[in-house]
Amino acid sequence: MAPQTNKRRKPSIAITRSDHERLSRLAESVSSRNPELADELFAELDRARVVADKALAPGVVRMGSTLRFSTDAESRTVTLVFPGEADIAEGKISILTPIGAALIGLSAGQSIDWTARDGRTHRLTVEDVKAPGAAPERTSELSAAS
Repeated sequence: MAPQTNKRRKPSIAITRSDHERLSRLAESVSSRNPELADELFAELDRARVVADKALAPGVVRMGSTLRFSTDAESRTVTLVFPGEADIAEGKISILTPIGAALIGLSAGQSIDWTARDGRTHRLTVEDVKAPGAAPERTSELSAAS
């Protein structure tokens, strides 16, 4: 019997063609400033099955999706966004964070390990995914001044 390793196999993921293209350009643009994060995003993009925008199942995390996930410490509802839209107080998580890169392409019920900025590894499980625009949200830009 082979020795057991602590590293779990990553789940299969799917990404829309347009998200794949935009995220590839984004990772390329930050690669000189933050090579580790760019490499992490590139790795997720490389392992993803790329599908036509309209062919992605509704329960798959894509840019703009609102999702609920649980970790070893908490359960959260967040929206996955591009860096300029990120606002942790409003639950908008940037794709250019370790957890954001880990979430892209997952479906409800899938789990993945991700490494936080402090170097600790956490396990998260996606519980529910709503496609962009599927759930009413408070997105008033005027409330950002609080």
